Amino acid sequence: MTLPNRAPSPSTAAALDRVSFAYDGVEVIREVTLDVQAGTVTVLRGPNGSGKSTLVEIIAGTHTPTSGTVRRGGSVALVAQRIDALAGLPLTVDEVVRIGTWRAGTRVRRSAARGAISAALGEVGLEGWERRPFADLSGGQRQRVLLAQALVQRPEILLLDEPDAGLDRESTEALSRLLSAEAGRGAAVVCISHDSGVIATADRVVELAAGRVIADSSR
Repeated sequence: MTLPNRAPSPSTAAALDRVSFAYDGVEVIREVTLDVQAGTVTVLRGPNGSGKSTLVEIIAGTHTPTSGTVRRGGSVALVAQRIDALAGLPLTVDEVVRIGTWRAGTRVRRSAARGAISAALGEVGLEGWERRPFADLSGGQRQRVLLAQALVQRPEILLLDEPDAGLDRESTEALSRLLSAEAGRGAAVVCISHDSGVIATADRVVELAAGRVIADSSR
């Protein structure tokens, strides 16, 4: 089950205690206990089907555990891999990122939204792209716009499902710097990635296999 948004300690942004999750009776997350610390970048890695995306969605609150408990210590933004739904709508880049300001509620006032959107797009290397149609962008560019949508919320917990997919080396290096900057402002960043550069700059690497944590290393 999911408990109210209250972290067990000031530095713990999210805590999972013996969490399991099943799809149609098939268990894909098995007894995972994990604390995510504020001000750090945690990379989740593992083979396809190991449960990484499901675990991130459990932390985000989009999935409720079959058993176990989840506590969160603040606001959450999730950058998912599935980007095709918005691509079918006649939205500009500005409108896609603006959705993040609505989700943020009082954290981004309407009067400050335009500046916040411009700043978020600048952080992902898309400064001045506000008027471009989202549908016309490449997959990697769409991913960066959705990252800007998350950044504009200034969440306490930032979750990313393979945000480096479709990015070139230069963009991936910029992503690593951005994740470190988000951690530097105090956010807990959890990122699914197979990229060696992103993994090398993380504070912590958690490896999953068959729905279980099999390795957990901090730097």
